[in-house]
Amino acid sequence: MSVRRDLVGNTDGHDITVATMRIVAEAVCFVLILSGCASVGPQEPDRAVVDVPITWSVADVMPVAGATSLVEWWSRFDDPLLARLVAQALQSNTSVTGAQAALRQARALRDVAAAALWPAIGSSASVQRSSSGTGAAGRRTTSNSFQAGLDANWELDIFGANRSALTASEATARASAASLGDVQVSIAAEVALDYIALRNTQARLAIANENLASQQETLQITQWRLQAGLVTSLDAEQARAAAEQTAALVPALQTGIEQTSHALAVLSGQPPAALSAVLVTPGPVPQAGDGLALSIPADTLRQRADVRAAEHQVSAAMARVSQAEAARLPNFSIGGSLGVSALTLGALTQGASVVGTLLGSVSMPVFDGGAARAQVSAQQAALDQARQVYRAAVLVALQEVEDALVALRGDRVRLAHLGNAADAASNAALLARQQYSSGLVDFQTVLETQRTLLGTQDGAAGARADVSSDHVRLYKALGGGWSPDPSGSASVPTFRTDSSPARQIVRASTP
Repeated sequence: MSVRRDLVGNTDGHDITVATMRIVAEAVCFVLILSGCASVGPQEPDRAVVDVPITWSVADVMPVAGATSLVEWWSRFDDPLLARLVAQALQSNTSVTGAQAALRQARALRDVAAAALWPAIGSSASVQRSSSGTGAAGRRTTSNSFQAGLDANWELDIFGANRSALTASEATARASAASLGDVQVSIAAEVALDYIALRNTQARLAIANENLASQQETLQITQWRLQAGLVTSLDAEQARAAAEQTAALVPALQTGIEQTSHALAVLSGQPPAALSAVLVTPGPVPQAGDGLALSIPADTLRQRADVRAAEHQVSAAMARVSQAEAARLPNFSIGGSLGVSALTLGALTQGASVVGTLLGSVSMPVFDGGAARAQVSAQQAALDQARQVYRAAVLVALQEVEDALVALRGDRVRLAHLGNAADAASNAALLARQQYSSGLVDFQTVLETQRTLLGTQDGAAGARADVSSDHVRLYKALGGGWSPDPSGSASVPTFRTDSSPARQIVRASTP
């Protein structure tokens, strides 16, 4: 249904001014009448509820209230090259730049949704030249027509459909910002893990070369004793077999170093061989300090980018439900145009005819075969899915922290034992060589101690790298490696504690 009012006149007359003012007054009254209707905005149904433990299960961890700043956790390793590689990756990694483009797109779509709340105004101009046929006097008549005008249309968001669309777009933009943070967290952790793996492989290569040199010396001693008739060929062949087995480890470790170097270069947005000269010099495995104060589980979830992204997706899904419900209600809009028409271009500003139109309309679906109701059901199902995704994100976040804490505790104990074993194996290998040179022990003792030494030293190096990797995984699980957008594009989930002292309730919410 629509109501239309037209007015045609001449700009020279006082009546035209009065009539134009009447058009404006009628439009204002029409807007006020419609705005007086009951406004229905986006409705927020109950949000997802997830149980969260009040503390971590690892007995020797004492969490404290308040989030520990882990935005640049890699600086805790005190390795300038690692910090530089992470910074380069966060700037140039293709996944990061792709997520940044997705964020710009989401923000642009939010601006599109915001524009729907305002009137749309357009302008037009036209020139027409026409001619008539030959008359009785044999003359041909031509005429010109010049027109210019403005058009306006405004969809009155009485029941909140456009506001719900804007709310959904804003939540989607916040989710995209949090998703960018999640990508940054993953890339920083992957760079650190690869860098630790590189340094660990270099350390294992040094251990292999050192043991190979020792085994080659033992082989030389065995050959001398064989020439002197003190041992049999069996000892010499066993010594050679042990040396060759150790030598076979060297090319495999060198291959691992080069491949990891390639992976680090690609992560930082460079060609595979770009970092070969930088990483060729061996360095120690970076070690993190133990002075990390863990936050309580609820604060940890506030730091997690993926949890925030899932929470914002719940908000967006709720807004889309409200938008679908508002689509079943009447839609009001007003529009109008104001233009001038003259026979000459100069007359457009003086002596032109004025044409004004005001149009008010209301539309409402009468029968659509249940499509609108089905759309509401579809959006409600999408909301239920978003809630479950949010709940899964919370549970996975808690699991990752618990797993990292358990792994860190176990690897620290394992490293201590392997370190002691490596020291003992080194002493045993030295004593066995000395006693073998003096003929006090047989070659089997030397061979066994050398194998034990290589295994324990390699295991200790691996355990040391595992402890560093456990720290990286813990920092990632705690939500380190990103910071919310200062413009407010990422909100902070709120958590409510119920009356039970053993549990906390997590509720997704958007300020």
